[in-house]
Amino acid sequence: MVVTVPQRGGTPTVSAATPDHVRGLRPDSPSGAPATDRQDDTSENRRWRSGTGPGRRLAGCPVSATFAALGNRTYRLYFTGGAVSNVGSWIQRVAQDWLVLEIGGGAAGLGITTGLQFLPFLLLSPVGGIIADRFPKKRILQITQVSMGLLASTLGVLTITNSVQVWQVYVLAFLFGVVGALDAPARQSFVVEMVGKDQLANAIGLNSASFNAARLVGPGLAGLMIVSLGTGVTILANAVTYAGTFIALRFIKDDQLRPPAKVERTKGMFGDGLRYLRGRPQLLLVLAIAGIVGAFGLNFQMTSALMATQVFGKGAGEYGILGSILAIGSLAGALLAARRGMPRGRLIVLSAVAFGIVELASGLMPSYLTFALILPLLGFASLTLLTAANATMQLTVAPEMRGRVMAVYLMVFQGSTPIGSPLIGWVGQAFGARWTLLVGGGVSLVGVLIATLLLAHARGLVLRAHVLPRPHVHVFTEPGYETRRAELATPAARVANGPLRRLLTGGDRYLAAARRSPALRPMTARSAPAPMPSRPAARLNDRGAGRRVPA
Repeated sequence: MVVTVPQRGGTPTVSAATPDHVRGLRPDSPSGAPATDRQDDTSENRRWRSGTGPGRRLAGCPVSATFAALGNRTYRLYFTGGAVSNVGSWIQRVAQDWLVLEIGGGAAGLGITTGLQFLPFLLLSPVGGIIADRFPKKRILQITQVSMGLLASTLGVLTITNSVQVWQVYVLAFLFGVVGALDAPARQSFVVEMVGKDQLANAIGLNSASFNAARLVGPGLAGLMIVSLGTGVTILANAVTYAGTFIALRFIKDDQLRPPAKVERTKGMFGDGLRYLRGRPQLLLVLAIAGIVGAFGLNFQMTSALMATQVFGKGAGEYGILGSILAIGSLAGALLAARRGMPRGRLIVLSAVAFGIVELASGLMPSYLTFALILPLLGFASLTLLTAANATMQLTVAPEMRGRVMAVYLMVFQGSTPIGSPLIGWVGQAFGARWTLLVGGGVSLVGVLIATLLLAHARGLVLRAHVLPRPHVHVFTEPGYETRRAELATPAARVANGPLRRLLTGGDRYLAAARRSPALRPMTARSAPAPMPSRPAARLNDRGAGRRVPA
């Protein structure tokens, strides 16, 4: 049989009976789908036909669905370098906190250091998103890795020479945050260029698994190194680990990446990203959930320390054990997310609700043992939420907007930490350690429910919970919603309802669609069309209509 492959673009011309590996198609892709997202996919097709393409085999053996992305050589290099760097990051975190205590910074100094390191995410993430969209992400990551290695070396040398002061730690922590704010949008959106959309969710789950595996190893290793080698040498060791990612990036070939079209510099580029998000209510819901949970719920380091010391009367050793136990649940959640694939919209909402309930329950635990036993559930729920939110933000946006959209996501998620953490800390100081979990879990739960109900109301959705024959939520369109939506398309209604209503109903994109569609044009007193019959609504993730959604 003759197989014809175009030189530029297109798909191979073969009969339907030809096996996928001969046709140059990925076995897990829909029939007729090309092997890669790039226009020039000839070399990619050859790699797939020879059995050496990404996601198929690892060291000659089939790859499990959980580790499918590791079959991609490019991602495997990046994952290996990142695993080394993640261990170093946890070593740096412990050593830096210990250094602040050693030189007399105290608890207040720890809080200031953490706040300064996260503050740039709130201020500079928009700049990082624009840079990620305009320049090659591989080059950006190489520059940021070298920069962070130099900053860690500076802090290590100052510590070894006994000349370090608290203000110097503050300055270096802020500079770490600046580089991190420029690094994060490029790092988040670089993954899809290595593995493509088909394996993006799997790669995100594996990245989270690597981070939490390092969380199990890094703090303990940092403690041993501080005792045996000193704080300065420990910080210098982290500086060396940045070479892992840098070397991995050097071995990644540019022709194995799937970069989007280059975005030219224009005025108001970040504003374009905000307007892009404004017309997508589902992504606004993800941002709202990430911001609420990130600000008030994800304060494990502080809440675990307060519960261990003030409620259960334990020391530093028992507190460290709580962190490792939490990481076990987080690692399990990350591995399951890697196996799950493309997340659904309901998964984000349900995992956020589960997280709020489990955090409330953890604040009521009567003993250290029961508190430790519930922490894996808390880690599992949090990682399920975060991996699903991250994958949804990346998979549902245009490639040329991905950097700016991820910058907004990081700005909302990580930038909310300096806002929520002091409030939760004040709650713990005023009312007790248990209230940090009760308030954090309660605010997260109520905030997620309110955000979901606002989206459902704005989109004309009605949610009905049922227990029999099995627990599920039935989603359908509210009667008369189509008529009211047509009325909202009029200029007078646009002014009367204000910017918030326009934001929730889809903004200018919907109004433009309403003008093009005769069924949605503004009604007049003479010719008002009959109300459109109600029809089953799509799921929150626009996958199917009128289906029952399990609770």
